[in-house]
Amino acid sequence: MAKYIYEHKNWTNFSWQDKAINTVFGEVRLMQGKIIGQMNALGFSAKEEATLKALTLDIVKSSEIEGELLHYEQVRSSIARRLGINTAGLVPSSRHIEGIVEMMLDATQRHALPLTEERLCGWHAALFPSGYSGPYEIEVGRYRTGEMQIVSGAMGKEKVRYEAIKPGLVKQEMDQFLNWMNHENSIDPVLKAAIAHFWFIIIHPFDDGNGRIGRAITDMLLARAEGSGERFYSMSNQILAERKRYYEVLQKVQHSSGDITEWLNWFLHCLKNAMLSTEETTQTIMRKAAFWKIHEHTPINERQRSILNKLFDGFDGKLQTSKWAKITKTSTDTALRDIKDLVAKGILYQTNERGRNANYELVTFEVG
Repeated sequence: MAKYIYEHKNWTNFSWQDKAINTVFGEVRLMQGKIIGQMNALGFSAKEEATLKALTLDIVKSSEIEGELLHYEQVRSSIARRLGINTAGLVPSSRHIEGIVEMMLDATQRHALPLTEERLCGWHAALFPSGYSGPYEIEVGRYRTGEMQIVSGAMGKEKVRYEAIKPGLVKQEMDQFLNWMNHENSIDPVLKAAIAHFWFIIIHPFDDGNGRIGRAITDMLLARAEGSGERFYSMSNQILAERKRYYEVLQKVQHSSGDITEWLNWFLHCLKNAMLSTEETTQTIMRKAAFWKIHEHTPINERQRSILNKLFDGFDGKLQTSKWAKITKTSTDTALRDIKDLVAKGILYQTNERGRNANYELVTFEVG
């Protein structure tokens, strides 16, 4: 069996081939600047909305990587409440979701604060408020005291994918990691995010939740790299999309003798893809912001405003009078009046279908 990286002397003196990552690293840094520039050109509320979307996606997808499906609206509402974002249709969230949101916002909104053992253990306790992970009782809010193996495969045919550092060494390894996190300033923060993710996962200091905490540390360092708690893209969403390769690369590099080029290369490409998929979201938010700028003096009632926002955010199916009435909880007569008013104002138009099947769509407009 090949040695694990941590079995080598001075294993944390990681090395990599600059040449192999320079191009993608440059592209990532350029795209970060571009996205921040685009967002800063938007109004305050559009920027707030972009942050809310990205953070919600990040939390939902980070849990999905672990096989846990969180309620999107509950997560979104919890973030909106904590950030003081005024958004319609807030729903109450479970204690479990509140804990996950708490951890993520602490990582991103307070990204400049040092990362300490106490803070990490607080994150862990927030992730597992009941002291259980599923049906199993786990050690919460402290480093693990037991062996840790990552196993996959059917019962009886399990295969050990990874055996983490012995429990007796976790504290000293984490002290070294945290010292590096708080005092190493010569490495670019984006590369630091990639190294920190790998290093933390190799130590695997907790009984459970290491993946989610590792991704929170990544987000914290990316927020530092951008000098802002505003998030406009979701790394976890992209890791989920590339999950198979994520585990393949981790598994391969965990046996390296210290060269982590392949991991850094994968991480930077994943980050680049996360930013590329954000461009689409940005376009939507920019279109929406431009629309409301054009119509800031147009008389539009609350029902109309609510449906128009839904149309910009990605409306499911076709917009018909009956659907309008159902969503806004009004009569079909009122719905038809609302729609005809927007048609008269040149905001909606009726497609080819007529009568009861009449559909309405947004009139296209130029974004300045």
